[in-house]
Amino acid sequence: MDIPFYKTYDGDRIPAIGFGTFGSDHVDPASVAASVRTAIRLGYRQIDCAAVYGNEKEIGTVLHEAMTGKIPDTPAIERKDLWITSKLWNDKHAPQVCTQAFFQSLGDLGLDYVDLYLVHWPFPNFHPSHCDVTSRSADARPYIHEEFMALWHELEILVDKGYIRHLGTSNMTIPKLEKVLRDCRIKPAFNEMELHPSFQQPALLSYVRNAGIIPIGFCPLGSPNRPDRDKMPDDIVDMEMPSVMALAAKHKCHPAAICLKWARANGIIPIPFSTKERNILSNLEAVCQDPLTEAEAASIPDCNSRLVKGQVFLWKDAGDDWTKLWDPNGTIEH
Repeated sequence: MDIPFYKTYDGDRIPAIGFGTFGSDHVDPASVAASVRTAIRLGYRQIDCAAVYGNEKEIGTVLHEAMTGKIPDTPAIERKDLWITSKLWNDKHAPQVCTQAFFQSLGDLGLDYVDLYLVHWPFPNFHPSHCDVTSRSADARPYIHEEFMALWHELEILVDKGYIRHLGTSNMTIPKLEKVLRDCRIKPAFNEMELHPSFQQPALLSYVRNAGIIPIGFCPLGSPNRPDRDKMPDDIVDMEMPSVMALAAKHKCHPAAICLKWARANGIIPIPFSTKERNILSNLEAVCQDPLTEAEAASIPDCNSRLVKGQVFLWKDAGDDWTKLWDPNGTIEH
C-alpha cells in the first residue's frame, strides 16, 4: 500500500498518517507495544510516542525488532524509513532537566535520534496519571514565554548535535505561536493539535499552514475511548454526526474512515490508535484510498466541540475556566 507523504519546510518527507500510542489510561504498555508491532507489519512507518504515556521502553523493543527483521512477515526496516516522534512532558521544561528527559526517551526507544520532538503542552505543570478532572497542582503556572524559549533554545542545541531532526509544538494557540516564531532560531516544523470533524480549529489550522508548519491531529476519530476526565455531557460524537454518516454511506465505509479522510483532505496528519488489527488496517486504508472531494470535506460542519479541555493544567488564578488555557481573546492568558 502506497502511503502519501507531506514535505516539511526543509524538504523532509513524513508519512501522511501516524500510529498513536496513547492508551487512554486503560491499555497497558505491553498491549500498546503489540499494537505498534501490528501497525508496522501492516505498513505504518510513523509512530507517535510520548514519555508520559509510560510505554516508550516497550515500544523501543518493537522498533528494534522492526529494524532487525524480527517482526513476522516484515523485512528489516532501515532506520531512515521510520519516523519516530516523542514528546517532552510538562514538569521537565527547565533547562538541563529537559535534556535529561530527552535522553531518557531516546534510550527507552533504543534510538540514536528522533525524527520529531514535541513540547507536549506549553504549561510547566504536572498532574499525576489517572487523576480526575478536579485535580490541580499547587505549583501550576500559566504560559511564561521567556521560560518556554529557554526550553526551546536547549532543544535547538539537540537539533544542532543531530539527536533531534525536527522540533515541534503541541496544544498551542496563535498568540503563543506568534511569540515562538518571533524568537526561535529553529522554527517548529509541526504543531500537534486536537483536530477532528466536530472540532476543526479553522483559524489555528490556517495560521499553522501559512507559517509552513505541518498540522498533526490528535483525537482524529473523536477519541471515544479517551479518559473519563476528558468527557463532558455536551461533547459531540464525530462518528454520529449526520454529515459524517452520510459520507460513510456514500463511500461504503465506516464513519471512522470518513474522519480520517477528512483529515487527509485538509492536509492534517492523523494519528489514530487501536488495539484491533482490523481497525489498524482500515485506518491506514482510509488515508491511502478513496479520498474525499473538496466539496465532500467542506460539507462537514465545524461544531467547535473541543474534547480535551485541559482542566488539570489550570493555575490557581484561572479558577475553573478551562478556556483560559486556549487564549480565547487572542492574547496569552495569565
